[in-house]
Amino acid sequence: WQAARKAVVMNVSDFAAKGVKPLAALASLGLPSNITKRKLEEVAEGLNAGAREYGVYILGGDINEASDLVISISMFGMAKKGALMLRSGAKPNDVVAVTGFFGKTSAGLKILLENLKAPESVRDVLLEAVLMPKARLKEGLALNSSGAVTASIDSSDGLAWSLHEIAKASGVGFIIDDVPVAAEALEFAESNGLDPVELALYGGEEYELVVTINPGRWDAAEKAVRQVGGSLINIGKVTAQKRVILAVKGEKRVIKAKGWEHFRRGQR
Repeated sequence: WQAARKAVVMNVSDFAAKGVKPLAALASLGLPSNITKRKLEEVAEGLNAGAREYGVYILGGDINEASDLVISISMFGMAKKGALMLRSGAKPNDVVAVTGFFGKTSAGLKILLENLKAPESVRDVLLEAVLMPKARLKEGLALNSSGAVTASIDSSDGLAWSLHEIAKASGVGFIIDDVPVAAEALEFAESNGLDPVELALYGGEEYELVVTINPGRWDAAEKAVRQVGGSLINIGKVTAQKRVILAVKGEKRVIKAKGWEHFRRGQR
């Protein structure tokens, strides 16, 4: 159920980053020969739940046999002509902003994949970040309507990687002076001797939006997001110098181009 819902959310998040309203989807399933009727029902229920959550209709799809469960979604949506939020429009002195805090998914994955322990007070929240992510669709549509965004991407491959993708596409750099780490990730990091900033920068599967904003339109962007119940956090600015730098408490360090890179066997 959760995997099927998440497959929908992942696609919706890509649309959110472009300012596109999703309308319909096709679902292609690869099913192992020994899958039970109940498991198949759970896949269908998860797809339906994700679709309903974001106002999407699943029109059909395809089913084949596979060695493992495969869920592939193709999504279709609408946007005004010429109004897509691309990765390539960031300009020096633009504001860099995100729609939420980071680190919870990184921590949750370390619990699930590396068997690290988490304080009981935050464990459920961290696992929910992995299993029940949310796409920032309302925020993406609001930002697009504000006309304030110069570049946009979602953070599904990690905050650091997303910053580098915009920098590369736009031919710019960034100075980041605030990495918004979730309180639960801070507590997890402290209990496991980890760097919370590393958790926040180099995770993945966090479906926040990473955007650059025309500084003269910042108030309009912030207001638009607030009106749909979201928040916009200023984390730095765009520079002409083509480097991605973290500058906190008088210290500077390079933010590495590290995160999830497809077709390269995971993190780099």
